[in-house]
Amino acid sequence: MTESVQNIQADYLLPVPLSQEKLCVRGFNQSWELARRIHCINPIHKNPHILLRQHHTQAQAKENRANRYRAIQNMFTVNPKYKAQLESATIIVFDDVMTSGATLNEIARVLKDNGVSRVINWVLLRTLRPIHSI
Repeated sequence: MTESVQNIQADYLLPVPLSQEKLCVRGFNQSWELARRIHCINPIHKNPHILLRQHHTQAQAKENRANRYRAIQNMFTVNPKYKAQLESATIIVFDDVMTSGATLNEIARVLKDNGVSRVINWVLLRTLRPIHSI
């Protein structure tokens, strides 16, 4: 890890949540399994229960950007049990793979709507942008 990642100033590290349906099928949340192993010098609370995914959507892998953004709207919510703790917090949202950024943008919107002051996105992998034919 680079020094800048080691010394990051944040209150929480949250994985992108899976739907209950997908979690039951898979048996684990890969983003949480990776996020909980990230070590930072400064204490950061890691919690897979603060963000909730409200419903399951069909796989988005073959959808265009506009359809991805539409499908993800209002999909995430903050667990009411933790809402007060997020007031003015800095949150790191961790995802294993970022494609269009729709999921991370929607989560950032939801967190800020719930009092979070800053959202930092970390991803392990980034898909390549499609090359359009001329």
